[in-house]
Amino acid sequence: MPSKREQVLQGVSALLKGALPKAAHFRNEVKPETIPTGGLVNMDDGDPGEPEVTLNPTTWIYEHAIPVDVAALKSRTVSAEVRLDAMLQAIGATVAADRTLGGLCDYLMVQAATTEPLTAEGAAVSRLALVEIVAVYGTSDPLN
Repeated sequence: MPSKREQVLQGVSALLKGALPKAAHFRNEVKPETIPTGGLVNMDDGDPGEPEVTLNPTTWIYEHAIPVDVAALKSRTVSAEVRLDAMLQAIGATVAADRTLGGLCDYLMVQAATTEPLTAEGAAVSRLALVEIVAVYGTSDPLN
């Protein structure tokens, strides 16, 4: 059985795939050179941070920051900024609809996105957003 950390990461990955079914999804990949038409989502495992520890029963409580890159291309009729904004709104709405990942964590929240251009000379216009999803969860063993 996967550790609590891995279960949460798999849950966030599934949530992102549900929010953006037409995008290409990756985990822990380097930024690709091309962006598919439906957009791109790359989730990194991130940093669970220093846990708060409670006793009786002993529980490690993490605020696990999970970075997510979201990229969109300009189409003939829609700008890259508008497409990226729609993708970010879909992620936000999906997180808001299930803040516990079906009971895997105590709370799930999305931090505000920062955006940057991805366009190289001669390439299609594209934008990248850097989003951090924070999962708050407890476990009886930091490695389990």
